[in-house]
Amino acid sequence: MKKFFTLILIIFCFVPFVYSEETKVLTAEISMVPKSFYGTWRVLSKRVDTTAPAIFRESGIDIWNLSKTYDVITLSNLFNGAKAEIVVKKVDQNNIVFTKEGKYDTKILSDRVELNLKGDTFTGLNTLQLDTYVNGKITKSETATYKLKGEKIAGQVK
Repeated sequence: MKKFFTLILIIFCFVPFVYSEETKVLTAEISMVPKSFYGTWRVLSKRVDTTAPAIFRESGIDIWNLSKTYDVITLSNLFNGAKAEIVVKKVDQNNIVFTKEGKYDTKILSDRVELNLKGDTFTGLNTLQLDTYVNGKITKSETATYKLKGEKIAGQVK
């Protein structure tokens, strides 16, 4: 019985501390994202590498809307209707790295985007991984890397 109460005491004392530290780090990264990141962007993509040329298109054009509500950043693609919360992994001045993930039936598409903001433009890379699952195990993994160029069409520049 004494071990049980000790365990409960440890959980209540240390779990909130660990959670709050993680939340502070995430909030700090988000607060460091330049205001010019948010807004509407015309994004050109050109495939530079892939393991599945039949799956990943060679090039494309999209309209991204990047918005922030409290500590949540959302990327909406106005061309295809896709919408996802992004996770900011790194901010170093005008260099931003973020990830997002989408689930589609038995597939999970993971994106890692690395951007360099320069006023009302950006350049970067988007690395995609499409994993197919059967019975909870990955049966196929296909990847592609795209070179990105973005031009701000609405929103704050500085």
